[in-house]
Amino acid sequence: MARASDWIAAASSFIFLLFLFADAARTPEPSLRALATHGGKPNLVLPLVCSRSNSTRRSVLARRLLGEQVTARASMRLYDDYVTNGYYTAKLFIGTPPQEFALIVDSGSTVTYVPCSTCEQCGNHHQNLRFEPDLSSTYEPVKCNDDCTCDKEQKQCVYESQYTEMSSSSGVLGEDLISFGKESELKPQRAVFGCANSETGNLFNQHADGIIGLGRGELSIMDQLADKGVVTDSFSLCYGGMDVDGGAMVLGEITPPPDMVFSRSDPIRSPYYNIELEEIHVDGKLLHLDPRLFNSKDGTILDSGTTYAYLPEEAFMAFRDAILSNLHSLKRILGPDPNYSDICFSGAGSDVSELSKTFPVVDMVFGNGEKLSLSPENYLFRHSKVSGAYCLGVFQNEKDLTAILGGIIFRNTLVTYDRQNERIGFWKTNCSVLWERLHSDGGPTPGVLDFTNSRVNDSPTPVLPDLFESGVITFDMILNIAYAELLPHAKELEELIAHELQVDINQVNLINIASKGKSTMLRLAIFPAASSGFFSDTTVMDIVSFLSEHRVQLPENFGSYQYMVGMADNVVTGGNITRGFPPVYSPLDVARRIQAFGCTSS
Repeated sequence: MARASDWIAAASSFIFLLFLFADAARTPEPSLRALATHGGKPNLVLPLVCSRSNSTRRSVLARRLLGEQVTARASMRLYDDYVTNGYYTAKLFIGTPPQEFALIVDSGSTVTYVPCSTCEQCGNHHQNLRFEPDLSSTYEPVKCNDDCTCDKEQKQCVYESQYTEMSSSSGVLGEDLISFGKESELKPQRAVFGCANSETGNLFNQHADGIIGLGRGELSIMDQLADKGVVTDSFSLCYGGMDVDGGAMVLGEITPPPDMVFSRSDPIRSPYYNIELEEIHVDGKLLHLDPRLFNSKDGTILDSGTTYAYLPEEAFMAFRDAILSNLHSLKRILGPDPNYSDICFSGAGSDVSELSKTFPVVDMVFGNGEKLSLSPENYLFRHSKVSGAYCLGVFQNEKDLTAILGGIIFRNTLVTYDRQNERIGFWKTNCSVLWERLHSDGGPTPGVLDFTNSRVNDSPTPVLPDLFESGVITFDMILNIAYAELLPHAKELEELIAHELQVDINQVNLINIASKGKSTMLRLAIFPAASSGFFSDTTVMDIVSFLSEHRVQLPENFGSYQYMVGMADNVVTGGNITRGFPPVYSPLDVARRIQAFGCTSS
C-alpha cells in the first residue's frame, strides 16, 4: 500500500490546529432514524422489525436458569458525538485477520451490519473499507435453513432492515470472529452479522460504516453473547457531555453505583427498550399531564440511535411552556437552520457548568417513584451561529403518540440496560473520566466495575484538570485535498503523525473526517501510552512546543504549510470557534493556562 508521501502530492498546503480538550459548537443534524418530523424534516424513526415476544422472554429465563458466573466484559471507547454526527460509534473488528469498522451504537436495532465488498449500492463516504469475506480465514456464510429468509438460490440467509424514514440496509448473513478491541477483556467471539449489498437514505450517506445492533432479538450482538454465556445479559452506555466527544460502552455486567436509579423495562410489552415514565417536573413544579401520555403501546422508549427527545403533543407543549416561563432574562432568537423551527435563546453565556443558574432542572419520575434529575445539557444543544445561545433539544412527536428519549437526554449519564433483571438504571457522572477509570492501572476486578462509595465526578460537566489527567489531546487538520482522495489513506496519515510526534501508532486515532469544499477537515486524538493512563502537563507542553516551533517534518509532497496552535476559547473563557480559527497561543500561554487551572505533573 502506498504511503502518505506517495498520494498526497495534490495537497499544496494545510492548516494545523491544536485544541487541548476542546470542542467546537456544532450544527445540529437530523439523526439516523427519525420518528415524527422536526420543522417539516424527518428526525427519528424506529426500525420496522419482527418481534417474537415469547421467544425473548424464554431466552431471558433460560439465561437466568443457567446461573453462570460470567466475569468477562467488552469495554469499548465511543467516538463522535450526537449533535455533529447524529450518533456515536464504536470500533468493531471482524474476521481473521481483523478488519476494522466504525459502527453506530444503536439500541433500537438488532442486526449488526457492515458494507460487503460485493455491494453495488453502498455509500462511498464510509470511514473504512468494505468487509472482504474472502480475506477472512474464519468467515462462513449462514446457510439457508428453516429459521431464516433465504436468497433466490436458496443457499444463504439474507436480512433486511428498514426504517420508516425510508433508510434501509439489506444483504446476506455471515458468521465470523468479532473482536472488541485491545482495551476489551472479552476474547473474540463468533457471531452472526449482516454483510450489506444495499444501503439507502441516510445509511448510504453517513460517514459511519454501519450499525452495531444492541436491541432485543436473536440477531442482536447482546443476545448472541449472552446466549453463549460469555457476558452477563446487560450492557451500559455513557455519553460525553456538551462539547465533549465520545464516551464508553460496556457489554456485560457492571456493579451498579449505590445511588443509581432504576425503572422497570418490559421486554414483552415492546421490542424496544422502554421505561415507566410517570411524571415530568420542571423547576420543581409538576407538569399536570395524564400519565397515559407516556404509557402508549410501547411505553416510553430509550433509543441510543436517536439524537434528541420527542414527546407527544400535549406533553411537549407543557414542557416547552414550563421552560419558557423560567427564562425571563434571556432573549428568544431564531435557530441556526431556517428549515427548522427551533426554540432558541441567547444571553446564557458559553460556560456549560453555569447553565443551571439560568435554565431549570428537569426531573423525570418513574413508576416506582424513583427520580432522575436532568441538567440543562440534557435538554439543550448549542446554537451553532450565536455564541452563548442554546436551543431546546426536545421536540414534538408530530406523527406518533410515543415518547422517545434520545441520547441528548443521557449526556454524562451512565445508562445500564440490565436485561437480565428487566430494568434500566441511570447514574449522573462524568463519562469522560469514567472511561479512564475503566482502564486505570490496578483497575477493578474483571467483569465488575465497582462504584461503591465512589462517584467519578460530582459535576456532570468535565473540568479542565480532570481532562488533562484523562489524557486526550485533540487537534484538527485542514488538508487541501479532496475528501474522496484522502479517505482511503487516513490510516497512513495516522502513522505519519505518530512518527513525527514519536508516539506509538495506537496512540493516534482519527476521530472525525469531513469534506470542506475542495479540502478535507480531520480531527485526530492523541491518547497516552497504556502504561501511564494520562499525559502530564509536561508532556502536553512538549507536544505543543513541538508543533508550535514547526519541528514536524512532512514529506515534500505536502508542499508549503503553516501552523496555528491554540486552545479553543470554550476551554478557557467559554467562547466558541465556529466562525473561524481559535486564537493563537504560545507554549508559554498554554503553560500559564495549565498552571491557572491547577494541572500538575504526576
